[in-house]
Amino acid sequence: MAAIDMKNIVKQYGDGFPAVNDVSIDVQDGEFMILVGPSGCGKSTLLRMVVGLEDITSGDMMIGDKKVNDLAPRDRNLAMVFQNYALYPHLTVYENIAFPLRLAGAPDSEVDEKVRKASATLELDEHLERKPGNLSGGQRQRVAMGRAIVRDADAFLFDEPLSNLDAKLRGQMRTEISRLQKRLGITTIYVTHDQTEAMTLGDRVAVLKRGVLQQLATPRELYEQPGNLFVAGFIGSPPMNFLPATVEGTSVKLPFGTVDIPAAKAEKAAGKGLLIAGIRPEHFEDASVVSSGREGHTFRAKVDVVEWLGNEAYAYIPFEAPPEVQAQLTQLEKDLDGEAMRTQLVVSLDGSSRIDEGDEAEIWVNTDKIHLFDPASGENLTLDAGRAGTLPAANAMQAAEEVGREQDQASSSEGTTP
Repeated sequence: MAAIDMKNIVKQYGDGFPAVNDVSIDVQDGEFMILVGPSGCGKSTLLRMVVGLEDITSGDMMIGDKKVNDLAPRDRNLAMVFQNYALYPHLTVYENIAFPLRLAGAPDSEVDEKVRKASATLELDEHLERKPGNLSGGQRQRVAMGRAIVRDADAFLFDEPLSNLDAKLRGQMRTEISRLQKRLGITTIYVTHDQTEAMTLGDRVAVLKRGVLQQLATPRELYEQPGNLFVAGFIGSPPMNFLPATVEGTSVKLPFGTVDIPAAKAEKAAGKGLLIAGIRPEHFEDASVVSSGREGHTFRAKVDVVEWLGNEAYAYIPFEAPPEVQAQLTQLEKDLDGEAMRTQLVVSLDGSSRIDEGDEAEIWVNTDKIHLFDPASGENLTLDAGRAGTLPAANAMQAAEEVGREQDQASSSEGTTP
């Protein structure tokens, strides 16, 4: 096993735009690190630079205490599991798992010992003589993982390994991968666009946008202390509500009324003018089911739509937003691959709530959980920096947007005839 240290990594292609832009991530020995973000954020490119399938434009890639920028993939002692399994259809499960050992010239006794140990770990013993074409998607992915295990590699690298599986099987495989990594204690870097995988698997999660690192933290820190609008919108399902807000003293004026917030938060946002307040759906509730004495604020609002799911329900409450807030939400929607950022409040309700469509309902909100963001930079002004993990420069979101604007301009000019 070995730590992996990425220092100021940059990857530029022929057009000069960075697919990965000055990313620094320290993966500790034995840690399960997740690289997450929407399509085109640079996460797979970064993983391919770790393994040596992509050249590094600038920066240092360290595995253990060795700089590996110029080492071939075969000399880095890393095991990679791909999205498409990459199994040999004409070989049995046994020989697919054994393939890297055969390639290294290992004796038959060692091959047999390692293959059978890996197959027992992955519950593949009864499938060893079958061909990949006769296996399910989950079984094929376990074979690919077995081939990685037998290599005694310094680290495992996973490139969206579950994206080809159905939802139920993805859940099962997540659990298997988590148990396997904890049992082996091996350094692991896992790429995904699925925030559920990121939040359930990772010791820490690196959130990327347009090649720029936005925040590196534990799943809990990302959820409770998002560094900027992008992280707040990306982490959480349904996503965080974003509303126009202004701070006066220790009060915040919101579309549904004025609420008091902790003085420490108000001080950080004082004098900033129009802001964006972020409140997660689960920090609201039907006021009638909230226990007495629980601190918060109640307000009345007309409910447009209710989705009842049995154990919970979601109520949708439209509101008006000024142009500058709407522009930021429109940009955020684009950054999040079309995740809707509409001017409506999504409220999570207990399944016992009797609020119905068209009701003028009384809603409770936990004011301690309100975040305040700068509309221009996207920065979380009320962030508790001591609990937010590693934050890049405050303009990380702006830097990513600048890269995006340059790429869009280049694409437009390429499509224009003189």
